[in-house]
Amino acid sequence: MVSIKSKREIELMKKAGHIVYQTHQYLKQYLKPGITTRKLNQLAEDYIISHGATPSFKDFNGYPAAICTSINEEVVHGIPSNYKLKNGDIISIDIGACYKGYHGDSAWSYGIGNISEKQKYLLKHTEEALFEGLRQVKPGNHIGDIGYAIEQYALKHNLGVIRELIGHGVGNSIHEDPDVPNYGKQHTGLMLKEGMTIAIEPMLNLGTREVVMLDDDWTIVTKDGKPSAHFEHTVLVTKDGYLILTGE
Repeated sequence: MVSIKSKREIELMKKAGHIVYQTHQYLKQYLKPGITTRKLNQLAEDYIISHGATPSFKDFNGYPAAICTSINEEVVHGIPSNYKLKNGDIISIDIGACYKGYHGDSAWSYGIGNISEKQKYLLKHTEEALFEGLRQVKPGNHIGDIGYAIEQYALKHNLGVIRELIGHGVGNSIHEDPDVPNYGKQHTGLMLKEGMTIAIEPMLNLGTREVVMLDDDWTIVTKDGKPSAHFEHTVLVTKDGYLILTGE
């Protein structure tokens, strides 16, 4: 069931989303060669808690960490570890925060040190694909319009569009209805209404769209071993468009 959020709920989600945004900004200073993803996880968890929230992902369906740290060919759900970031890596950091029962959810991908032109291309166009999708968010448009915009932009730039992983509703659960795929047909699917809150999150690959899960039952990687990027915002459907809840 898709919920329409009240003014009170929206205010709590704005606070949760802002904490997520602030956590991303806080971590940027540490994104250098030599830091472990486990350290990034601890920094993020401490920061979220210090701002009166809790990490949304920790213990969600058994997930063992506060954030997801996915490196290079890892698409999503990379578990923080003793891996040290290297010059030339790209890392997707997915952060969720729960404030007084309501969640914010945002992922962003970052280059570490000097990255290749192909990696820069992937990051640039995956981020732009997110905003292509966001531009379709307004009352009267459909979920399919979002996915269509993302998919067409990605295909135009020769990037693989993962179909097994999708966006979702956000509210008093970190994942709720509706599903928000990164592909689709225009004018199909659920019609957007003012007060809905959804996470839009293109995950695009430099190679093919095929992915596999590692033996840890969490980490999803590209089947061909080529890099993947992930950008995500939680947004509110407003009367005439959208408001990003996981921004400034």
